[in-house]
Amino acid sequence: MSQQSATEVAILGGGCFWCLEAVYLEARGILRVESGYMGGTTPAPTYEQVCAGTTGHAEVVRLEFDPSVISYRDILEIFFTIHDPTTLNRQGNDVGTQYRSVIFFTSPEQEATARKVMAEMAAVWDAPIVTQVLPAEQWFKAEDYHQNYFAQHPLQGYCAFVVAPKVAKFRKTFTDRVK
Repeated sequence: MSQQSATEVAILGGGCFWCLEAVYLEARGILRVESGYMGGTTPAPTYEQVCAGTTGHAEVVRLEFDPSVISYRDILEIFFTIHDPTTLNRQGNDVGTQYRSVIFFTSPEQEATARKVMAEMAAVWDAPIVTQVLPAEQWFKAEDYHQNYFAQHPLQGYCAFVVAPKVAKFRKTFTDRVK
């Protein structure tokens, strides 16, 4: 009997990576969450470069998850609930392509699931979903000070007024998926 890998990877961008990271760190079945950058042209981009909007990268989270505990579909349902997938290149006051809504798939199965979930979620939103569905590209881990940011800075203004409400919404909406 061969041993298959027990984990899979999901890569999502839904605005500032601090928001997604904080939520997925609390989701049962998520084994590791890293903030980083994907989808641009500049090699080894820095946060400052990505924020300037000149690299083409999106702020994303890379999730390692146990599919026997949480499915890729479940991850996407959370994703479409905690950010607004109808605003092109923006989330709230964060504006630019680096804040776009994007799913970077790592397999044909992930792509098919993403497109199916998006079609289903279209009925939930009043405006068209603008989330991009693209093949995963080279991953660049964000600087260390961005990792686990919300837990380290819960009273920082952005965290208190933007990240905390998203975490609260996740806890309320997905009580069965909270660690």
